[in-house]
Amino acid sequence: MSETSTLTLRNLVNGAYVDGAAGTDVSTNPADSADVVAVVPRMSAAEARSAVDAAAAALPAWRDTPSVLRGKHLFAVAALIRERADQFRDTICREMGKTTAEATIEVERSAELVEFFAGIGRLPHGDVVPDRRPGVVTTTRHEPIGVVLAITPWNDPLMVPVRKAAPALIQGNTVVLKPSPDTPAVALLLAQVMQDAGLPAGTFNTVTGDVAEVGDTLVRDPRIAGITFTGSTATGRHLGQAIAGTGTRLQTEMGGKNAAVIMADADVTRALEVLLPSIFGQTGQRCTAVSRLLVHRDRYDEVVEQIVARAGAVAVGPAADAATTMGPVVNQRQLDKVLTMIDTAREQGAVIAAGGERLADGTAARGCFVRPTVVTGVTTDMRIWTDEVFGPVVAVMPFDDLDEAIGIANDTTYGLASGIFTNNLAAAEAFVRGMETGQVVVNLAPSGWDVHQAFGGFKESGSAFKEHGLDGLAFYTRVKTIAVSATP
Repeated sequence: MSETSTLTLRNLVNGAYVDGAAGTDVSTNPADSADVVAVVPRMSAAEARSAVDAAAAALPAWRDTPSVLRGKHLFAVAALIRERADQFRDTICREMGKTTAEATIEVERSAELVEFFAGIGRLPHGDVVPDRRPGVVTTTRHEPIGVVLAITPWNDPLMVPVRKAAPALIQGNTVVLKPSPDTPAVALLLAQVMQDAGLPAGTFNTVTGDVAEVGDTLVRDPRIAGITFTGSTATGRHLGQAIAGTGTRLQTEMGGKNAAVIMADADVTRALEVLLPSIFGQTGQRCTAVSRLLVHRDRYDEVVEQIVARAGAVAVGPAADAATTMGPVVNQRQLDKVLTMIDTAREQGAVIAAGGERLADGTAARGCFVRPTVVTGVTTDMRIWTDEVFGPVVAVMPFDDLDEAIGIANDTTYGLASGIFTNNLAAAEAFVRGMETGQVVVNLAPSGWDVHQAFGGFKESGSAFKEHGLDGLAFYTRVKTIAVSATP
């Protein structure tokens, strides 16, 4: 595939590639709006139902397939992801805007996720539990819940779909994937991998199209046993309301307003070296991105000076440029949101210490580029401090003691990730105990966890069901308890 070629892709339904009766949509390169990355089908509500038809029909046979054999299929999926790594990398760069290094990491992490869950096929699927009755053996069995609808975002267009599909499939569920309309090509390339890996027809299906046309059709289908969603908190709330009273399970991984704390005893230079990728990496479009930086007042000026200098040194540009260390935001809508948040911060009295503007010189004018931005002079009631930006923007605030820092960091509706930099073990432990976030790190940057480590947030950052690791299997199974007496 040449760098500027346009992909023409089709959905996978019941083991066949299909077009959409409602026409087609296109995805474009956020670094160059003239670059059409892919043409994809716009499916109708009836076609969306046909994907659920296929998943429901395939469920009994896939559920009864031994888990070891299901795992073999997934190992084949992982191998094909690696075999086609260049195509996935290039498409992620063009469609989402990640740098080459970031896209390369996403592809490898995706293969690792599939491999981890493939290996689960050889683990026990239940327990023997004590029973007070003589001669009675009691066990538990973990069974698939049924057809799973996966609704995925644009910021990790390969990793999030496999994060949801792999655990669902290894547990014997079938899957309907509804990817973001901003990055559909990556998801449809994944569907080709699933097909070529030999998954039975209907086991994995995709639906692209207008959310208003197909979204409610999928969400409200009574055959959907569970919905796993990653995206905005507002959409997660809508899904919860849509399925209220239906018995459909819902797993959500939503927004974050993540804080990092730098104590007076921290090595500031090292802390900022560690934090910078978590602030500006992936153009700040990570749910775990650090967008609030709390700094002890004794080190505040030093930190602001250093982070402003580091923000100015970030090389902003397209992924095609080897010198680029930060790409564009994903589309014009997201660019407008980020710039509006920055303008609102100015209006509310904050100081834009670095960045804060769009890059519009030369070819950059065709892309959605914004300079890495540092905001100071903030208060806890400013939107830049309270609302998720999902862009390369960090707000910096001083504090006087650890209790104050923990209180400010927790003063949010979100609860995804947090971190502290300190040489004091007592302070580190107090921070870990005090933070109301699903992930806490010490002298590290908040980020996505490894494939075998549970991931998920508290409060409005997500539901009780975790992703990754053995904990990531719970959403996709129901537990049956069986008691058997040896006496007829």
